[in-house]
Amino acid sequence: MSLESLVEEIRRRGEAEFESIASGRAAEESKIDAERGARVAAIREAAQRATAVEVARERAQRVAAAQLASRKLLYGAREARLTAALKETRDVLRDFTDAPEYPATLRAMLRAARSELGDSVRVSGRREDAGALAKLAGRSFDPTARPILGGLVAETPDGRRRLDLSFDELLRLRGDRVRKLLA
Repeated sequence: MSLESLVEEIRRRGEAEFESIASGRAAEESKIDAERGARVAAIREAAQRATAVEVARERAQRVAAAQLASRKLLYGAREARLTAALKETRDVLRDFTDAPEYPATLRAMLRAARSELGDSVRVSGRREDAGALAKLAGRSFDPTARPILGGLVAETPDGRRRLDLSFDELLRLRGDRVRKLLA
């Protein structure tokens, strides 16, 4: 073999080795590119999932807040309506104390108090009703004036039991029941 053929053989082998290294390098580059693409896709997918979860959570929080605000507004409107109705009822009851049927109502209340607490009850009411209550209750009338809208308050002589049949108390009890029904 001549020197030229030896150099040619070395050059062919070098080119073949270079081609092998170049193709290996190209294969490695494409493998790295594919891995990088897969990682980028996985990161994007994870970010999209996390974003979707965050958006859903935020949406759920906003919907819940809106529902709470609407319930609050509804409750406020009901309460305002109830307050107005109770005020109107107080006005009607105040007017009723001047009606001719009012003494009959006091008589019925006294009967109910005596049937509940016994015949020896002490009866008191507002200053304007003192004459009518004294006539109805007789000696069991307590002249101590009560700051009530109308009606009467009955107590046993020992003070252990009390029956509040004042319009204020009756209205308060009914108002509480209506509030419970609306809640």
